[in-house]
Parts: sequence; structure tokens; C-alpha cells
Amino acid sequence: MRKVMFIGQTGSGKTTLSQWLQKKDLAYHKTQQVYYFDDSIDTPGEFMENRFYYNALVSASVDAEVIAFVQDPTGSQNYFPPFFSSRFNKKVIGIITKIDLSDEQALCKARELLKLAGATEIFEVSVITGRGLEELNAFLFDSQQR
Repeated sequence: MRKVMFIGQTGSGKTTLSQWLQKKDLAYHKTQQVYYFDDSIDTPGEFMENRFYYNALVSASVDAEVIAFVQDPTGSQNYFPPFFSSRFNKKVIGIITKIDLSDEQALCKARELLKLAGATEIFEVSVITGRGLEELNAFLFDSQQR
């Protein structure tokens, strides 16, 4: 499996995705620091919400093979600047979370924002229903997609 680093605003689902990858019970906790796991790197939402921390994200990404911009379509805020992916020398994907709580208009907006930020592929997932997780898992396990 390729190691993925999750980046996104507070509450977007980064920790939940990381727990899912690690096959741990889903339990919410506020991420206060960068957490390194075997298959993922979980970052605090504040690192995305404050430009001062952008360099910390770049530094934390050294061990990652894939960068995942995590977008919550139910929120009203977007913190990904256009072409944000250019900060990373890695493949950048987008993950839209909480699709079970969202309508098509919000999903469309989230897709546009992730494309503008530079995500080359977009996965739409719900950890609650399991929708889209198989496709994301297949992508992360396919070492040929570099």
C-alpha cells in the first residue's frame, strides 16, 4: 500500500479515513499534531486553515507517496487555494467525504474545488455507508499507479 497523507479542514474526515485505513474502530478525537501510521499520515485541520503552517504540511509529506486533499461537502468553507498541489512533489488526489450527508449540488462544488486545487483524481466516500471506499482502497493498493 502506498502511504497517504490526509490534508483538509478541521472536521473534514481525515482522522476517520486514517482510522479506516488502519482498520481501527472509528472514534473521533481532535488531532493536535501530525500522526504517522504505517499506511497514512493524519494532519491537524489547523495546518490547512492557517497559511503559516503550509510549510509544516510540505515537511510532513516527505514520507508520503500520495497526498489526499480531503473536502467535506457539507461545510461552507474551502481552504484549498488554487493550484495548492504545486507545493508537493507527489501525486495529489481529492477525497470528498460524507457523501451520505450531501446533495448533488454540494458534491459538484466539492469536485470543482478539488480540481482547482490540483487533485488529479477524485474519490467520493462515506465511511459510514462504505460507499466509495473500495475504489479508494484499490487505488492506494495499486503500486503501479505512480
